[in-house]
Amino acid sequence: MAYLGIIDLGSNSARMVIEDLHPDGSYTEILREKTDTRIAQNMGSSLMLQPEPIRRTIAVLKEFKAHLDQYGPLATKAITTAAVRTAKNQAEFLNLVQQEVGIEFEVLTGTQEAHYDYLGVMATLSDIQNGVILDTGGASVELIGFKNRQEQHEISLPFGAVNLSEKYQLADDVQQANIEAACASINQQYQELKWLDNFKNDSVILLGGANRSLARVARAFNGERQINNIHGFTMSRTLVEQLFDQIRQTNRAGREKIAGLEKSRADIIISGLLPLLNLMKAIDAPQVIFSESGVREGIIAERVCKLDD
Repeated sequence: MAYLGIIDLGSNSARMVIEDLHPDGSYTEILREKTDTRIAQNMGSSLMLQPEPIRRTIAVLKEFKAHLDQYGPLATKAITTAAVRTAKNQAEFLNLVQQEVGIEFEVLTGTQEAHYDYLGVMATLSDIQNGVILDTGGASVELIGFKNRQEQHEISLPFGAVNLSEKYQLADDVQQANIEAACASINQQYQELKWLDNFKNDSVILLGGANRSLARVARAFNGERQINNIHGFTMSRTLVEQLFDQIRQTNRAGREKIAGLEKSRADIIISGLLPLLNLMKAIDAPQVIFSESGVREGIIAERVCKLDD
């Protein structure tokens, strides 16, 4: 048996998987853990990771390390993304993690993160030929345009669910003017991506916690029992917009009661869906397709290919 442990420290959550890689290129998930650590909280314009989010994150990483140690010596890849990537105290934080947890992290560039997203989607959604992948994280979004399953464009943009919520005050009682201001900023950056014009009327493939929360809300709304079975689930643009309108009309306490929505995301769900809503308008997307596979599965796909070589 060849075990592979992956830790993905995002801006909003920390995730860990342990996989058993088989000689035929397949793999079996042994363990999956996820905790909302929100390392990006209150970074603001100073771009400094704050003491309390750091404390929370290190505590969770120690738990992850204990799980990894149970499987003896195993290959481990620990990656971190936008919040740590942009943090001015990145080096201090990574040194602290190394000292207290014993894990060395690789800081992915935005392009690397987008590429792993692409690999993860292609490995698990075999019927999709063309589209734009959108991975909405806490402090960034990744966009990947592909035609005939071939990656054509990829970029990371510096806005996400957490920093949009904090910057435009979208956590509780949300004012329409604040939503419009956030959308104006998002659209300004989308308009600079001239390649998006090549993907008119294509589907958007969705990754990231806010987007997956939308899928669970939709499945609960439809009366589905297995609301977590979202891989390959499709939604029309009309339904996406209808559900968003319902979500934004409630305050944080009301959103915490919405079926399918994690309470911990009630303050960032509105901000987390704005990149999607504006992208659908930009390319006139008729539908969205949800993927459970992203960066972590892309890393596995890359590792399996290397084993085959």
